[in-house]
Amino acid sequence: MVAALDIAMEGSAMHRRGFLAAGGVALTAFVNQWDAAEAEPLHRAAEGSRLSQVLLGSLQHTTDHLRTMDATAGSGTLKTLGDKHLSFLKHLAQDTSYDEATGRQLAAIIADTATQTGWFAFDSGDRDGTLGYLYAALRAAKASGDVRLGAGALSYIAIYGYSTGAPSRAVTAAQRAREAVGNLGTPALEAMLLTRQARGHAKLGERQSALAALGRAAELCAQGRSDRDPHWLYWINEGEIHGQAASCYLDLGDPRRAAESFSEAMKALNPGDQRTKGLFLSRAATAHTAQGDLEAGCAVAHEALDLAEHLQSARFNEHVQTMLDQLSAMDQSPHAQGVLERAIAMQGNGSRS
Repeated sequence: MVAALDIAMEGSAMHRRGFLAAGGVALTAFVNQWDAAEAEPLHRAAEGSRLSQVLLGSLQHTTDHLRTMDATAGSGTLKTLGDKHLSFLKHLAQDTSYDEATGRQLAAIIADTATQTGWFAFDSGDRDGTLGYLYAALRAAKASGDVRLGAGALSYIAIYGYSTGAPSRAVTAAQRAREAVGNLGTPALEAMLLTRQARGHAKLGERQSALAALGRAAELCAQGRSDRDPHWLYWINEGEIHGQAASCYLDLGDPRRAAESFSEAMKALNPGDQRTKGLFLSRAATAHTAQGDLEAGCAVAHEALDLAEHLQSARFNEHVQTMLDQLSAMDQSPHAQGVLERAIAMQGNGSRS
């Protein structure tokens, strides 16, 4: 676990690229076998300072706060903060004393923080650095004994897959995560994993498989959260399900259904999930325009630009750029011209990175 953290945080660019080069079969093998090996012993000798429950609670609170900051304002500089937090957690793992139960709690916080920092890297545009954190998160999840944390890391590996031209790996990662938690009674977690799987199927053009996964996700979401669902999955709700369904419809070439589902998503999203709202708005603008409703597409595009003025997310910026590229082909329209002129003015003012 510690060695994997070292590679994620301090590995050279060449070493990180090695993770990517090992993709394909190696990535699939890692995903399938992450929880098969014997768990590492987690017990430090008594010479170190004793790790307290009060400190562990504070450390988890820090990770939770970083997660909330990311949802509200985008990754921005959060990867740097995540690295500093991970570095301190690694120090505690190596240089403090604790019993087995406390050690597993520490490993759980490390797994959660490594997953989040991997996401921060991805959202900020550092694709080469992402997988190292997620691999480290899987190692830590295994050490913690909490398969839900492993499923969380796998869910982000799924996002990485369908976002970087490897949707079949997204399906594999999501399915493996579902197998790991299938008997825990965690409807919210399973619903989230099904949306990741559906996105992979949609990217592959597998319409029926995508719709089946989305249908089951909606059923599980409607059941509500159980006391076994992890606290870090606070954001999954009906709005998220609608938004992921809409993204699938867009990938499947059905912009009308996509636009309808994005509209439903806007009604039910968590108010604090501003980046998710921005992603859905930029995709909704694309959907409206693709089905020929340019006026509606441009109206939604302006809403997306409202958020682009303060969100710091390279991933969101990529979606906005896709939206603008689509409108550039229609720049004779006064509606499209208004959006494009505003985007140019924002870039001149430094509002978008």
